[in-house]
Amino acid sequence: MKRLGLAPPAHPLISLVNYDKDTISLRDAGNWFLLDFYKITFKRDFNGSVKYGPGTYDFKEGGMAFLAPGQSVQMPGDREDYQGYALYFHPSLLTGQPLAQHIYQYGFFDYTVAESLYLSDKEKQTVEMVFQAIASELENQIDQFSDKVLVSLLELLFDHSDRFYHRQFHTRKNLHHELITRMNDCLESHFDGSCATVNGLPSPQDIAAHLNVSQRYLSDMLRSLTGKTTQQHIHLALIEKAKILLNSTGLTTAEIAYQLGFEHPQSFHKLFKQRTHITPVQFRRDMLNKN
Repeated sequence: MKRLGLAPPAHPLISLVNYDKDTISLRDAGNWFLLDFYKITFKRDFNGSVKYGPGTYDFKEGGMAFLAPGQSVQMPGDREDYQGYALYFHPSLLTGQPLAQHIYQYGFFDYTVAESLYLSDKEKQTVEMVFQAIASELENQIDQFSDKVLVSLLELLFDHSDRFYHRQFHTRKNLHHELITRMNDCLESHFDGSCATVNGLPSPQDIAAHLNVSQRYLSDMLRSLTGKTTQQHIHLALIEKAKILLNSTGLTTAEIAYQLGFEHPQSFHKLFKQRTHITPVQFRRDMLNKN
């Protein structure tokens, strides 16, 4: 808060800045900072941009952005960029609270700036009510219930955000279906050519990097729309290609395993049986009998 020219927070581990009421010092504008706390930004209606890490988030109609400790943020130099709320809390606030054990389940803290949450008017009202409840609690004297109440409000905010992200996945289906198509094309290309033989099996991180999205956002989006993670989609594409090779070539199962990027044929056998409930040899035999 000192860097922002604000008074010390009432609570040592959490602070809520209301840009409509607080005047921010711009003496550090343009400087980059490495966060050692969580930061959640909420803009109601805002036509500016804020730099987080290597990218810029254009809020346009308002929305939310989430940052975890260890991420970098650049302080904007335009006063019009400061609107809405910014919530800061240190990981120590969660010590001894159940949320500490499952905050990692809220994947949006690992999303990139281009994957921020866009909110409808009704959703903005819901989010603002939670922020106002946090502000009200921070005005109280700190007692033995303070941290528990504040953490419960944080969890409520996270649960609403999780719900709204799932809504975003479904209401922006055209965009996300295009992303799924590009992912499938990427996997097909990988297993059709020599890429798998040379580079091995693709990882979820490889696919996300190819699509220019974060690995966590891709996996959460796929799980929401298809019920399967990125890793499961990789395995599906791999198994389908394996079936084609088993049915249409005379390659041994070991040769197929190496062509698909496995270092050890045993790993291919194990995965194939897990996904199809039969071995590659049994699958080939069944196909020969059908033909």
